[in-house]
Amino acid sequence: MTNTLLCLGFGYTARTLARHLIPLGWRIIGTTRDSAPAMDGVDLLQWPGQDIPLDGVTHVLNSIAPNAQGDPVLAAMQDQIAAADLQWVGYLSTTAVYGDRDGDWVDEHSDLRPASPRGQWRVAAEQAWQGLEGVPVHVFRLAGIYGPGRGPFSKLKRGGLRRIIKPGQVFSRTHVDDIAQVLMASMSQPNPGAVYNVCDDEPAPPQDVIGYAAELQGLPMPPAVPFEEADLSPMARSFYSENKRVRNDRIKSELGVELIYPEYRAGLRSMLREEGG
Repeated sequence: MTNTLLCLGFGYTARTLARHLIPLGWRIIGTTRDSAPAMDGVDLLQWPGQDIPLDGVTHVLNSIAPNAQGDPVLAAMQDQIAAADLQWVGYLSTTAVYGDRDGDWVDEHSDLRPASPRGQWRVAAEQAWQGLEGVPVHVFRLAGIYGPGRGPFSKLKRGGLRRIIKPGQVFSRTHVDDIAQVLMASMSQPNPGAVYNVCDDEPAPPQDVIGYAAELQGLPMPPAVPFEEADLSPMARSFYSENKRVRNDRIKSELGVELIYPEYRAGLRSMLREEGG
């Protein structure tokens, strides 16, 4: 039987996963809200709009974000998903569910303290997916995603990028290729009900990442701006309101994952090579 993955939301992470699975003989179906670039080996459907048949689908990955009304996929397809014969379901969540920890460490057993509406919606969505009886749901709490085409290099070349300084602030992050390998490892050894943090080994201040990217390109160090003086969007400011370090032990001990990019420096060097820097 051919493995068939339905990607609900065929965005950056799902496309990367598809590039890994297609050479292995997987069939990929992806949904997109608007027109999206075609990809060889992927059947694209517009959703909402078109019916999403689950006949023959063996695996489902949901990366569509919830909102104040709840999870849009479950609102439209809960009974259909619950009735399908699925081997694995992955829900892409976020480490925002842990809220602010003043720089302390969290793991999958830490209590959930979402401070932002975005984090609160994610907790509710996680619980809704986990509450589907008989559905092999796995939750992946992703740190900040970066990778080819999604990083600081182009912004640095254009100029205007600043290093926002908030003393003690750190973020965990994860390369998109490491997300893909974690998902594939989980698919190969399903453990319904499992929750995994997906991040690298080195939470780091954001200004260090930008500074290292500038060094790699031989560009001047971007100016440092105190957080209090930075003109940030409400979304950007909300990210700085949460300060925590995220542990990733479970993806290693349970799934046997060895990170391709265990820290941001390795990831940035690889990105620069891929992007022709």
